[in-house]
Amino acid sequence: MRLLHSVYGDPRAAAEAVPRLTARQSAGLDPLPTEPAELAPALLRAHRAQILALPDDTRLLLLLAAADQHPVPTHAFVRAVTAAGLRTRPLEAAEVAGIAHATASGVVFRDVWTRIAAYETGSPADRRDVHRLLARVLRGDGETAGRSWHRAAGALGPSARLTAELTAAATSAHRTGRLTLARALAERAAALSPDPRRQSRLHAHAAACAWESGDTDRARRLAGALTDDALTGVLALRTGNASEAFDALLTAAVRQTAGERVSAPLSTPDSLAHLLARATEAAIYTGDLRRCREAVRMAGRLGCAAPGTLGGLAAAVEGRYEDARDLLRAAAGRCGPGGDPTLLIHAGIAALLLGDHTLAVTATVRAAASARARGATVTVAQAMEFQVYADFWTGRPRAGEAAAADALWQAYATGQDNGACHLQAALAMFAAITGDADVCRERAATVRSYALARGLGLPAALAQWALAFLDLGHGRFAAAAARLRALAGFGPGHGHRAIRHLAAPHYVEAAVRTGDTRVARAAHADYHRWASVVRSPDDLALSARCRALLAPGAEAVEHYRAALDLHAHGTRDLERARTELLFGSALRRLRHRTEARDRLHSALEAFEHFGAPHCAAQARAELRALGTPAPPARGAPDDPTGRLTAQQLVVARMAAEGATNREIAVRLALSPRTIDHHLRGVFTRLGIRSRIELVRLLGDGGPT
Repeated sequence: MRLLHSVYGDPRAAAEAVPRLTARQSAGLDPLPTEPAELAPALLRAHRAQILALPDDTRLLLLLAAADQHPVPTHAFVRAVTAAGLRTRPLEAAEVAGIAHATASGVVFRDVWTRIAAYETGSPADRRDVHRLLARVLRGDGETAGRSWHRAAGALGPSARLTAELTAAATSAHRTGRLTLARALAERAAALSPDPRRQSRLHAHAAACAWESGDTDRARRLAGALTDDALTGVLALRTGNASEAFDALLTAAVRQTAGERVSAPLSTPDSLAHLLARATEAAIYTGDLRRCREAVRMAGRLGCAAPGTLGGLAAAVEGRYEDARDLLRAAAGRCGPGGDPTLLIHAGIAALLLGDHTLAVTATVRAAASARARGATVTVAQAMEFQVYADFWTGRPRAGEAAAADALWQAYATGQDNGACHLQAALAMFAAITGDADVCRERAATVRSYALARGLGLPAALAQWALAFLDLGHGRFAAAAARLRALAGFGPGHGHRAIRHLAAPHYVEAAVRTGDTRVARAAHADYHRWASVVRSPDDLALSARCRALLAPGAEAVEHYRAALDLHAHGTRDLERARTELLFGSALRRLRHRTEARDRLHSALEAFEHFGAPHCAAQARAELRALGTPAPPARGAPDDPTGRLTAQQLVVARMAAEGATNREIAVRLALSPRTIDHHLRGVFTRLGIRSRIELVRLLGDGGPT
């Protein structure tokens, strides 16, 4: 995905680039090449040969158009042609050759590689001349950055004056969210600067802008020769070892306090707070509680308040639940629209820890919107990582799975392999909820292999929980209990305190079903203490459900009723349905047949609505034991999509749109073998034999 991004989506360039990559580049350990000549030299030579065959005046116009479009689009081609007294008729030769064609606003090239070739065929002197021409005509309001760029591109050598001009333009572009422009200007300023120290600062600025805009490989290449702890920490946080990221970010915070300069985008009045916020994210990803406490102490020594999420986690670890609640509530309350994306993500994390899924969705949606408005592409996928937690339990598994798959693609395309690992774990959980065992196990195995190598405790723990939930949904209680017991014992980089807390009600259920009530009571006691402090209706409902599972006989009934009353004020609809299933089962054993039937029917309807067929099967089994005929599974003949699991539906729709198995596998980050398995299941469930029939059912005009 990153490679396709690097070659502008051109499959010919990708095919040429793949064998040119080193083993480390192929494994994602080193950045990919960023220069066209390094990626696809043969393709570029072929395009240049086509352009060199054109008349001189045609090539000059193509050179002018190419210089006007990349890497800083300035839209000055028509004005430049007029100012130079040129004619556009020679472009007809390019149109006849299928290379480019003229429009009222400029020139449209056949593809990006043709535009690159058109620029590179010009001599250095001709390039300088067209840049100077473009600079002369860029005199309007808002064209300062473009004029500075072309003036610099037309320069013969280093210039302190042009460096200062480009630096000011880059700073302005960064402030207004034009990150790609800011990166290009800063990089060009570094090339023209006669001062080595200033060059280093400008390269750091360019690298940070490249990173924020999603150009990860360029960011890593630019940062490779620098010794900037802030930049190193941010890159490691999303692409490397999270523990190393934490150490680098704290070091940068200390340097910032001592008055040293850090990378330009972080040099803001709140840069120290941002460095600590990033360190918080590193601590969250690792699950290393020692580092949480270390960061809080460091913030105190540096004379600033620790981010609420970090302080809240540290307080919770130390058993100071009231303090943790207050710190998390303060952090969760900072979720107004248009705020800083990083702080909005922290607000979402705090809301999740408090059990407020509505606020978590609000904060993470606003974080993604704010990131898009600022051009910070890299942050959009990160916001989605935490939004999916709310999607787990609020009855939106199919929509959540589709959104997480899109975010996964974006994370891989922008080189955020750690974030992609977290999203893979989320997709494993969605597969567990919808009963897709093969996908759940494949994704969980992928996650654990990567996460354990990078010290990512959060996705590793989430993947383990997904496998346990899958076991629980299929009635494999001993296996679920064993997985959740191991999750509770995992250390930093392997497990996570927050996931252990979220999974506690499932642990209690699995332990009770296997007769281990001592462990179940201990797990419930800690969970109930937290629920009582934060007063989340969902957490209190789950605590009441745990108490019902631990209560003997008829005593459980009132606890189940209390749980459902609390669920009515919460948002975890999937857990409400599971509470009804457990309550209905308990009522059946107590021979309260009428209420048992009502509870089980309600649970069955909810599970089918959520697309959780294995949980629905449990409800049907309870109804059969009650002697009550269960309604047939969803999926009437006029609604074929109802017969498919959520993952099968995604695969089927992509296949119906014409995607090959390999293309679907790349998009969903699964193996082609798994996609083939899913399509066979789709054909079997829909009673069809070919993709043509699939198109008829799910294509234009079919059921959606």
